[in-house]
Amino acid sequence: MTPSPSNTDPILPGATIGILGGGQLGRMMTIAAKRMGYRVVVLDPTPDCPAGQVADDRIVAEYDDIVSAAILAETSDAVTIEFENIPAATLEAIEPNAVVRPGSGIVRIAQNRVAEKTFLRDSNVPVPAFHAVTDLDSLKNALLDIGTPAVLKTASGGYDGKGQWKLDSAEDALAAWDELAGREAIVEEFVALDKELSVIVARDVHGTALCYPVSENTHANHILDTAVMPAMISPNLAKQAEALAIGIANALDLVGMVAVEMFLTQDGRLLVNELAPRPHNSGHQTFDAAVTSQFEQVIRAVCGLPLGSTELYRPVAMANLLGDLWANGEPDWQGMLTMPDVKLHLYGKAEARPGRKMGHLTATGRTPEEALERVQESRSKLE
Repeated sequence: MTPSPSNTDPILPGATIGILGGGQLGRMMTIAAKRMGYRVVVLDPTPDCPAGQVADDRIVAEYDDIVSAAILAETSDAVTIEFENIPAATLEAIEPNAVVRPGSGIVRIAQNRVAEKTFLRDSNVPVPAFHAVTDLDSLKNALLDIGTPAVLKTASGGYDGKGQWKLDSAEDALAAWDELAGREAIVEEFVALDKELSVIVARDVHGTALCYPVSENTHANHILDTAVMPAMISPNLAKQAEALAIGIANALDLVGMVAVEMFLTQDGRLLVNELAPRPHNSGHQTFDAAVTSQFEQVIRAVCGLPLGSTELYRPVAMANLLGDLWANGEPDWQGMLTMPDVKLHLYGKAEARPGRKMGHLTATGRTPEEALERVQESRSKLE
């Protein structure tokens, strides 16, 4: 029998965890859960999804299939998500009879940029200036207030730079509005960046929250390229970032994990950009270099267990492997593996496409700079 959603009793190894979403994050969550002795059932529309390849069972269904989601809930002792664009309505439908962490309310906030920015602003969290956009007049008024350059984003559904337009002029705004085709949107100020950072924080059923060291991230074509922990910033700034992330987790009353993506501006301010209430690409390196990986940590939080240590053994960096690496054939795995201190993670995706995340590498070093140099060198060998 499924325990009450409000029950804080631990869900112990041997129980079954249901995961909505079967991509690479679900795969690594599944590996961590099975190592701890849990069974895992994955719901995903793709029959041979990465997580399904290592799970105990899979349900092939769309994410808005309430009947299939109810079957997942009935066969699981706890249900969690792999990414925040699982329909909140699906979670809401199964919550009365299942332990669902994070809950639909948190997911509803995270999957809509207007709701997300409004929640953060109302929680006294520093964010870029923004305006909701519902029509062309509201877009023009937003630009009058914010000025240009600015960024227009779809309110929902965008990721890795999709659904975003930089606006340098009123003419750009008109063209972007045509492409937007009437979808709900948000306009944000264009931030003069020094660095992009993220803080991954887990929070348990008793309200205890623990952060991983701040990650410093670089992007290429709007897709995360590298991430290094700890970030190459001052200890005082790191403490500020961690305090912001924990404050957000508390404001959400989160049970689970949230990645808080932040901008460090050129004038030294921290602004929160986005929330992802699940494990995050910028935390992949914790699999190899932290006492408790983010994937084990989220299982602990969802199952009501004590959180594990977030300490790093050494500074560590991660580099994404995109489908572009396969453009001229299979990458040179043997050449890369001549570096015995570098770890290779491939996700089991059948087709390599440009921009598709196919895997990642991690490397440690005596310093964050050395770790980053090492992982970039290893990736260069694949070409």
